[in-house]
Amino acid sequence: MDYSAANSGMWSLIITLGLLALALGISLILRAKIPAIRRMMMPTAVLAGFILLFFKEVHLIELNTDILEMLVYHTIAMGFIAMSLRKALRPKGDDGKRTGQLTGLKSGAIIVGTYLVQAFVGLVISMTLASFMPRVFQASGLLLPMGFGQGPGQANNIGSTYESMGFVGGRSYGLAIAAAGYLCACTVGVLILHRWSRNPLPSTYRKSEYLPAESGVSMFQSPDEIPVSDSIDRFSVQFILVLGVYLLTYLVTFGLTSLITAISPGLGNTVNTLLWGFNFIIGSALAMLVGKVLDKLHDLGVSKRQYRNNYLLNRLSGLFFDLMITAGIASISIQDISGLWIPFILSVVLGAVCTWVFLKWASRHAYPDYQREGLISMYGMLTGTIGSGILLLREIDPGLDTPAANNLIIGSSYGIVLGAPMLIFVSLAARSTVMCLITFAMIIVYWCALSLIIRRPEGGKKRHRK
Repeated sequence: MDYSAANSGMWSLIITLGLLALALGISLILRAKIPAIRRMMMPTAVLAGFILLFFKEVHLIELNTDILEMLVYHTIAMGFIAMSLRKALRPKGDDGKRTGQLTGLKSGAIIVGTYLVQAFVGLVISMTLASFMPRVFQASGLLLPMGFGQGPGQANNIGSTYESMGFVGGRSYGLAIAAAGYLCACTVGVLILHRWSRNPLPSTYRKSEYLPAESGVSMFQSPDEIPVSDSIDRFSVQFILVLGVYLLTYLVTFGLTSLITAISPGLGNTVNTLLWGFNFIIGSALAMLVGKVLDKLHDLGVSKRQYRNNYLLNRLSGLFFDLMITAGIASISIQDISGLWIPFILSVVLGAVCTWVFLKWASRHAYPDYQREGLISMYGMLTGTIGSGILLLREIDPGLDTPAANNLIIGSSYGIVLGAPMLIFVSLAARSTVMCLITFAMIIVYWCALSLIIRRPEGGKKRHRK
């Protein structure tokens, strides 16, 4: 084998990863040394992505777009698998468990309800503009919830799917919306926090009903876990679990797509692309199943050790998501979206406004004792990522004393289940104008159903903020 630079196939991945690492390092230094950048609260990975995008567009560096797309696709799946493998947070006491479960369900309904609001806004814009702008793909409005709500990973996947169905520049368009979502989280979120700082309103809830997600040494080393001095590093064990579940995800997805194609080739052409595009959902479900199996084996005494470690799984998912975000933004092609600025600007502006309005209403019903904390954290996550949600939350809840941070995590788990119909909406809307209208109606009906969950009072009585 040729190990020299002439073997581009061998070195391309390493060079790309090195450039991603270099950009992350530079953005980390910029945030630490330049107060103006730090005050923007832009995540390091987002800044790194824009740095690479700038150097790529001015032709100072060359980036292998195929490798960037591959990294985005795989890291989003492995990041969600790592998150789903974590042991569930346990509410304190029976009452806390009941209340916590209901709040988690409400948080999941808020997350998916926001997707639907963004899908509604996006479809209104894309269907209207498609009638007199041939370049606009009528279902492209659904890239707004993919980019804002789910981030660059899904924006990349669905944009690529729509691109194969005739939407020229669909992938870059979706990634551009995701990047704009981060800017909304960082700029609009910070402006709102500054406004609130002039009119402080302390929450009436200052003690989380959940055990903390990361409690220092106790979380890093539980008594029944693999000891630090064991023959294999505990971080390696987490990596083994994630890669093992991802291999299982591939096998299950391959089996499902092969079976569907064998039964109905026509259905296979439609569904199989979506199954591969949404492989992170299958991976998350399998990760939860594997977690349950490991817990059962531990309870039965078959397994003497607790192999999962939430602290290390959090770190691993953070690594995957940082790579995903940086690679996703860096792979945007400005030229591809040059003729789509009108739908892009309308979608971003109206999407940001409607997201805020809906979340303000939803937080009043779901989080009556900590409305502001719940609102700003959800807005940060549902325009950017869970990381930007936590960053904004820390400004008004430095110690994460309210359950707002946990709601993001637990709500995301419920959101995976409640968000399954989004698969149907994404598929149907792209088929024809009639199907797009049917999807529009289904979005409204499903949003109404989720709104009932959000408005459901806890303990049988409606609670009002004092």
